[in-house]
Amino acid sequence: MIEKEKILEAYNFRHACKLFDTDKKIGDADMNFILKTAQLSPSSFGFEPWHFIVVQDKDLRTKLKENAWGATAKLDTASHFIVCLTMKPSLVRYDSPYIQNFMREVQDLPENVVAGKGTAYEAFQKSDFDLSDDRKLFDWASKQCYIPLANMMTTAAMIGIDSCPIEGFNQETSNKILKEDLRIDTDTYGISYMVAFGYRVNEPRSKTRRNFNDIISYK
Repeated sequence: MIEKEKILEAYNFRHACKLFDTDKKIGDADMNFILKTAQLSPSSFGFEPWHFIVVQDKDLRTKLKENAWGATAKLDTASHFIVCLTMKPSLVRYDSPYIQNFMREVQDLPENVVAGKGTAYEAFQKSDFDLSDDRKLFDWASKQCYIPLANMMTTAAMIGIDSCPIEGFNQETSNKILKEDLRIDTDTYGISYMVAFGYRVNEPRSKTRRNFNDIISYK
């Protein structure tokens, strides 16, 4: 197992890197290792409502930059830049063909378990979490996609690679770029976040956080 101190070192190393060293590139093995932790991330009901686009094309990065005010310097300097797509209700609704096929083909569940899990998933959407409209359902699916984001950034930090999560972009216009330039079906996928990876140019200031005892309580 990894030593606890090494894990905390990685958390202290990680910061929202605003500018990356353009002379340093992440090797394929390291980037695939980071992406593998996204693949292995957990999700509600295990339905994996995500897709990750690694954007390396300079022209596409330039287009994204026009509508991503929080990503300008990152798009110019990051070794690797990822756009996370989240499945829309047409895929994640309880009665969608994707969900039914996923339980059978990916999770390899027997039919009686498919039926039981499907019933539980329907009740979860209709009553437990009140995912009664498309916006609520997309936002719920998007929450799942932030789990691999955290895992990728932590994994990167543990091997000395910097990162920066990005929500500073216009969803509507960025989704238009997806549709027109990447031929993504925006009726089934929407952007939740972007994230940049690379190597820092400048050292960050000391990390600040609320006091540990102010955020933890036991009852």
